[in-house]
Amino acid sequence: MGGNFNIVHFPSERSGTHRHSATMEEFSEFVFDLDLMDLPLLGGEFTWSNGQGWSRLDRFLVSPSWEAYLPELSHKWLPSVCSDHFTIMLDCGGIMGRHRPFKFEHMWLAMEGFVDKVRSWWSSYMFTGNPIFILARKLKVLKQDLKKWNLEVFGSIDNQKNTLMKELQDFEARELTGELLEKALARKRVVVIELEKVLLMKEILW
Repeated sequence: MGGNFNIVHFPSERSGTHRHSATMEEFSEFVFDLDLMDLPLLGGEFTWSNGQGWSRLDRFLVSPSWEAYLPELSHKWLPSVCSDHFTIMLDCGGIMGRHRPFKFEHMWLAMEGFVDKVRSWWSSYMFTGNPIFILARKLKVLKQDLKKWNLEVFGSIDNQKNTLMKELQDFEARELTGELLEKALARKRVVVIELEKVLLMKEILW
């Protein structure tokens, strides 16, 4: 189970707190009674911040059988984009690769001029034969042009996301320690806007 439990497990998970509270004890009993494991958070210490205080309110709890079945299981901290909560991800390990059939991606329609480009490609294809043969050949060539264009335009979308996420993560870490200057804050806002655009494309893709 995972999400915002709205409670910390240990005093070290909240800034300015050094003692166990009754709610922490209750949460520990809850985890123990259900025989769950509180995975360590990789990449950060806190999952929520209001700019003045920090806490780890969000987490995943898993059963021992999950950890045994998924040896590469990990709990990761990611930067926040438009929330006071940071993103957390439960990574269960890699997925075996397989051949991906060609599919028309809805996100292509979000690119300005895409329809005109397809129209231009289509009119440039010259084949002779009966109408069914011509249609089949033009569709086959169009598929190759779309795959090549997608690789050139969207092939780097994951790299863009990773670069922006890393930059945002650096800003978040510096902000937590009070080292983020006004100039860096302006850049952070630009990074968040660009990241939102990239994530929207990824959302459409999924």
